[in-house]
Amino acid sequence: MNAIISASELASDLAGGTPPVLLDVRWQLSLAKAPFDGRAEYAAGHIPGAVYVDLDSELAAAPDERGRHPLPDLDVFGAAMRRAGVSTGTPVVVYDGGLGWAAARAWWLLRWTGHPDVRVLDGGLPTWEGDLETAVPTPAAGDFVPVPGAMGLLDADGAAALARSGVLFDARAGERYRGEVEPIDRVGGHIPGALSAPTNENVGTDGRFLPAEQLAERFKSLGAGDGSDVGVYCGSGVSAAHEVLALAVAGIPAALYVGSWSEWSSDPNRPVAVGPDPQ
Repeated sequence: MNAIISASELASDLAGGTPPVLLDVRWQLSLAKAPFDGRAEYAAGHIPGAVYVDLDSELAAAPDERGRHPLPDLDVFGAAMRRAGVSTGTPVVVYDGGLGWAAARAWWLLRWTGHPDVRVLDGGLPTWEGDLETAVPTPAAGDFVPVPGAMGLLDADGAAALARSGVLFDARAGERYRGEVEPIDRVGGHIPGALSAPTNENVGTDGRFLPAEQLAERFKSLGAGDGSDVGVYCGSGVSAAHEVLALAVAGIPAALYVGSWSEWSSDPNRPVAVGPDPQ
């Protein structure tokens, strides 16, 4: 099953006999005093039938020693999905404001906890050409119960080991990987052995994913796709989910290090590499 869906395909599916559950996960990283308000954006207009899901409170737990966006409590996540109408036997489509990171986080969590049919709207809301609505739907409660383990998950020790034994991608911007700038975390740099593979290089200028063949070539040129185990991390496990999604589009399974650099760099005993050299 393809992990992404186009706007035209979504419109066709919504008009069909088994329309997907639609989740609006608009969110963006903001360092401003007035943070981005995804719920307000949703209230101003969303794809008809979509239910808003909050990344910070329903797709992640509160920041702690595990990082800025640790895994959510599964009871909280499961309740949010059932409230939105998610059932195991019903397809789900997730979208955000276009960057794709938040939608990919929801996609990964649903897939990791066992939902078999989840896709991300390629390019997000900007690609939707249909009407928007402001009415808040009240779907019938779903029956989805999350059971973790269906996709790969890394902790800090697992990420360190994978950087030595397989392929560990750092999905952040190159300057953060090299340690030239670090706007958020305690220290700049990367996990020793990790390879720089910025998420923004997986999409074109229109925000849509590059063709699967092109993505496969990109990741193969970086050492993935030859049978090696692959993992991805970023700042806090959000943009890395987008890279795991890109790898899935390319046909390459990958694990997610959810704690990512926000967890790794918080411990002064963990090693940090700087510069363009992985080591």
